[in-house]
Amino acid sequence: MNDERKAEQRDEHGHTPVMRDRMVELVGLGVNSENAPTLPVIVDGTLGAGGHSEAFLDAFPHAIVVGLDRDPNALAQANERLSRFGDRFVSYQTRFDGVTEALEGLVEEGKLPASVREHGISGFLFDLGVSSMQLDQPERGFAYSVDAPLDMRMDPSSPLTAAEILNTYSHGEIARILKTYGDERFAGKIASAVVREREKQPFENSARLVELLYATIPAASRRTGGHPAKRTFQALRVEVNAELESLENLIPEISRWLHVGAVGVFMSYQSLEDKIVKKALVQLSTSKTPPGLPMELPGMEAEFELKTRGAEKASEAEIEMNSRAAPVRVRAYSRVSDRGKTTFPLDTPS
Repeated sequence: MNDERKAEQRDEHGHTPVMRDRMVELVGLGVNSENAPTLPVIVDGTLGAGGHSEAFLDAFPHAIVVGLDRDPNALAQANERLSRFGDRFVSYQTRFDGVTEALEGLVEEGKLPASVREHGISGFLFDLGVSSMQLDQPERGFAYSVDAPLDMRMDPSSPLTAAEILNTYSHGEIARILKTYGDERFAGKIASAVVREREKQPFENSARLVELLYATIPAASRRTGGHPAKRTFQALRVEVNAELESLENLIPEISRWLHVGAVGVFMSYQSLEDKIVKKALVQLSTSKTPPGLPMELPGMEAEFELKTRGAEKASEAEIEMNSRAAPVRVRAYSRVSDRGKTTFPLDTPS
């Protein structure tokens, strides 16, 4: 793809939303569905730099977009960027599994019409993991390519930092985090090296950790699988921000807000995220009627259906334009039945 095409896709903020057009298409299934209200509401649960929200606001001029983010810096920048849309865009600071608190809070503040309790939400998007904007701010400590404080907090007011994990967690806890959240083969060796080195001096900056990882991971393994710090930094970030816990809480919560025909979309960048999403969506879209019966039992039919066949990946052209799209896995689902329930959020899906 030529440089002109790349520049066309990259917005004035230097940000290229991953699979922007496909996200508009998927969310549009809900916005344009038969049961969508006259004033549909879309929730961008991971606002970041606001690229996807901007695309939704441009594509659906009759819709309101709610942007959620735990990062106050992201909210400030997105609010400025999207100010041209007036009251069609509203934002709220929260972890993304705080969606019900956010929606009800915005209704109480008069920033979101109370009719959302009657009509529900037409589309949700969750672009999981660290945002492009956060990666591009080296002082936040998310990137291992530059020396920076070992912070990694998406919400700077949160108490736990990556440095605190390295300096206070036990050997077993560190090894578990690296193995579970980073799929790191050498989790035990790295944990031993961290505990040994922190006795000399506490960890503060990323360069020292990267140096330790180069020294600990065998040379043959460093030559494959990407940067040797990639898995450790991912694991620390997930632990600092309780990302997987938030995701597990999130899916049943947003399902309560989807009206019939509305769509929820998830963009995952690591296998643990995608496994959680896949498992939850399969459960929601599976009938509760015991197998082998000749008919569907009343009230046991699935309330949701899958809108993607497996996990969709970015095209080669997309990846050439935006390398951050390479690992993305997209899954979407839609409500097909509300079983006669009329007030949102609906009862928790069974």
